[in-house]
Amino acid sequence: MEEKVAQQIGDRVRQLRIKKGISLEAFASKSHISKLTLMKIEKGEGNPTLSVVWKIANGLGVPVASLLMVEEGIELSRKNQSLELASSDKQFIVEPMFQKNHYELYRGYLKPGAIYQSDPHPQGVLECVTVMTNELIVRIGDEAYHLLEHDGIRFNGDKIHLYENPTEELTVLHFVITYEGW
Repeated sequence: MEEKVAQQIGDRVRQLRIKKGISLEAFASKSHISKLTLMKIEKGEGNPTLSVVWKIANGLGVPVASLLMVEEGIELSRKNQSLELASSDKQFIVEPMFQKNHYELYRGYLKPGAIYQSDPHPQGVLECVTVMTNELIVRIGDEAYHLLEHDGIRFNGDKIHLYENPTEELTVLHFVITYEGW
């Protein structure tokens, strides 16, 4: 299944890049991803990290959802049966659940004691995070927000933000990412 998804992402990245008239070299420079990595992704040979997927989407000026193929009609999302996007250290994993043009829903897992720093997203990206189990600290700029089970937070994603699991147990999250004005 991962190979099929990786191939779909690669095909979509190549289609969007060519449609926008961007060479592979120019796209590598714009997205801050090596040309070799982009070539592998476009060939479906890589399993890009969460950070790389965001950089690709930002470089193309499209929502992450547009990189993932979604079937019309009824969609079913089951735990551990979809693509996993992970941080480079595997401490933070998200599973895309549902995607449409201007929103994405993810299930996220932050390992005990882990901290994940997200790069800023383009202006107009909003993040809504709900803690499903355990606790989470969200840091946005100089502010920290301590969330308990079933608490939620919404914020503009255009600043560096951190997710921290201050406990010794797995924290499970739901993320809704929206793209205003895209």
